[in-house]
Amino acid sequence: MKEIFSKIVYFLIIIVALLGIINSPTALLLGFVYTLIFNNPFKAYSHKAIHYFLKISVVGLGFGMFIKETLETSKEGLSLTIYSIFLTVSLGLLLTRLLKLDLKLGHLITSGTAICGGSAIAAISPVIKAKSKTISIALGIVFLLNSIALFVFPAVGHFLNLTQEQFGLWCAIAIHDTSSVVGAALGYGDEALRIATTVKLSRTLWIIPLSIFSMFLFKTKGEKIKIPYFIVLFIIAIIINSYHILPEPATNFIVLIAKRLLIITLFLVGSTISIKDLKFTGMKPIVFALTLWIFISIFSLIYILN
Repeated sequence: MKEIFSKIVYFLIIIVALLGIINSPTALLLGFVYTLIFNNPFKAYSHKAIHYFLKISVVGLGFGMFIKETLETSKEGLSLTIYSIFLTVSLGLLLTRLLKLDLKLGHLITSGTAICGGSAIAAISPVIKAKSKTISIALGIVFLLNSIALFVFPAVGHFLNLTQEQFGLWCAIAIHDTSSVVGAALGYGDEALRIATTVKLSRTLWIIPLSIFSMFLFKTKGEKIKIPYFIVLFIIAIIINSYHILPEPATNFIVLIAKRLLIITLFLVGSTISIKDLKFTGMKPIVFALTLWIFISIFSLIYILN
């Protein structure tokens, strides 16, 4: 009976998210609270759903963007992207050795912090032949920090009176996962959302050079590099919108559904966070990840403000 009730509650929350009644932070919090009260009946499918829903949401958001603005935004964020990735990876390599952390775990957390959270971890892990336990720990820590960012960043942004442009850029650089980047920017404003999505996706392409670097670092050969092909679909969506191939009401509807689907994705992310798993990881990896995150957050904020 409890299992049936938990499934009913699960789908009710998803329906509420789809109707747009709750915002991004609330969806994430509901997911976390749900897991505390019930055992997630769909945990085995949640990670796959997050993977696909996020990509569909991002492609859908492309129908609300234009080529000229997207190119300008990507160009503006390029220098900060390069600096932040180089510094984060360098600091990650140094701290991994100083803290005597497992090299592969340290590299996965560093990759997730430097580029795009779970996507980077998923792409780099086969390249360095990381064990499933190591991957799970890295993903758990990154999801935890993503969850905190979703609440902290908008509050800090309003406190510092950041413009939508500044906040969107800061989110794209300093928050790990695309889901939380878009989730944080979603409530800040449409301009912040556009900038955050564009810069974050252009940043995602850095998975390719980081994968090649990882091959040399861990001396692995013959492993396939995962290329984020969904970015091509995102670009096609921008082109369709820029040339008005679809009528405006249709593109507006697609963007609306994409935003609602993202909120559902954040509920699913929250439902996969396990306190038990985080306790099992110990403090050292969390301290390591937190140090990297604070560094990139402060560095990027100072860079943007100046």
